[in-house]
Amino acid sequence: MDSINVLYVLYVCYLIASVLFVVGLKMLSHPDSARKGNLLAAFGMGLAILGTIVLHHNKEGQPITNHVWILVAMAIGSVIGWLSAKKVAMTAMPQMVSIFNGMGGACAAVISLIEFGHYSEHAANGISIGTYLTIIAGLIIGSVSFSGSVIAFLKLQGIMNKNFRLPAQNIFNSVLMLATLGLGTYLVTSGLVSMPLVLTVFALSLIYGVMFVVPIGGADMPVVISLLNSFTGVAAAFGGFLYDNQAMLTGGILVGSAGTLLTIVMCNAMNRSLTNVLFSAFGDSGSGGGASGPQGSVREMSATDVAVMMNYSSSVVIVPGYGLAVAQGQHIVQKMASVLEERGVDVKYAIHPVAGRMPGHMNVLLAESNVPYEQLKDMEEINPEFPNVDVVLVIGANDVVNPAARYDTNSPIYGMPILDADKAKNVIVMKRGMNAGYAGIENELFFYPNCYMLFGDAKKSLEKLVEELQAL
Repeated sequence: MDSINVLYVLYVCYLIASVLFVVGLKMLSHPDSARKGNLLAAFGMGLAILGTIVLHHNKEGQPITNHVWILVAMAIGSVIGWLSAKKVAMTAMPQMVSIFNGMGGACAAVISLIEFGHYSEHAANGISIGTYLTIIAGLIIGSVSFSGSVIAFLKLQGIMNKNFRLPAQNIFNSVLMLATLGLGTYLVTSGLVSMPLVLTVFALSLIYGVMFVVPIGGADMPVVISLLNSFTGVAAAFGGFLYDNQAMLTGGILVGSAGTLLTIVMCNAMNRSLTNVLFSAFGDSGSGGGASGPQGSVREMSATDVAVMMNYSSSVVIVPGYGLAVAQGQHIVQKMASVLEERGVDVKYAIHPVAGRMPGHMNVLLAESNVPYEQLKDMEEINPEFPNVDVVLVIGANDVVNPAARYDTNSPIYGMPILDADKAKNVIVMKRGMNAGYAGIENELFFYPNCYMLFGDAKKSLEKLVEELQAL
């Protein structure tokens, strides 16, 4: 087969892979088809990799010859990825997403460094502006994504519990960003081929990624994860330009655009603008709570009383949160919902966009226990229904149902759209204790006259509720 025919076959492989990426991404939008969509996209990626290894020729017309190194690296990475994905707990899924995303950014940065060395050694007339721009852009974006994702991982893992903030954090970050972009622009426009300066851009980008994420509060991690994910996609797209690899380019564009759209959705859910996310140390906007804080006393209820209340209700709305994931109670909550439905109770799940530690965390959690997709209601859909709901069962959620977000200007979550659970006839909150939520503030809902507390481990409390319901 001559080189032209080989090239055509490779392009067909890339075209098929790109179509599979698009179809797979579309199927990920619905839980019923998400698994199949993931497999289709993975098959497309496998086809693109195989086609590249077997059919790709460089600009000098030479095929790939270091197959052993490539296959060994792929085998090692596949084993690590497979074992990590199989063993990771649902509560640690955000951490895994962060670190895997960071590895993608690191790969994009390394590609830029390697290709800079390649072009600087072999390009007779230096590096063209277009190529140089692609290298520097991929280097900066990939490096920021890598170091930022590492910090996000440390925060989600609980290793870095405190938010570090310089006295003039915004000014420092802005100067650092301008210095990085300025040096990168100088290299591109001047055509200066200098590895020390390129490495300086690399180092500044890594530092900026760290300083960008370090001051951000844990409650804003879903926004950070989706934003960094979009960075990695864009950096991968630049790698596609460098290698003239259409599949890599398409995949990077899809990830970058999807991550950007998701970031916008997350920002709207947090009532923040994208500009605020990019240029402000968000998630650390206040000291938490009003001047006097929530007042009153909480009312505790037993599992037996909660079971009776739900059993004789006409409608029950379940609000899942990170505490449900920690307790691994998604299967038992689905069982409880099934028992209630057998008694004629209308059961729905209220999903806040930033509940959990990553975008879609609660959707993934409940899909694992085969909760019907039709029962999952977004915030905009379920909020008008709360005044007519008999019982709202809040399981491990805190900040997304805190009424202080509506009016307390001193609260870190002020202005964030919340689930209007407090407007229901009765609210049952399942918690281990009275500890504050991820935003570090107390929830005044707990002191409302229509709110009752059911203390204990979520899974054990749910098991007790199922026993009591079945006994009625």
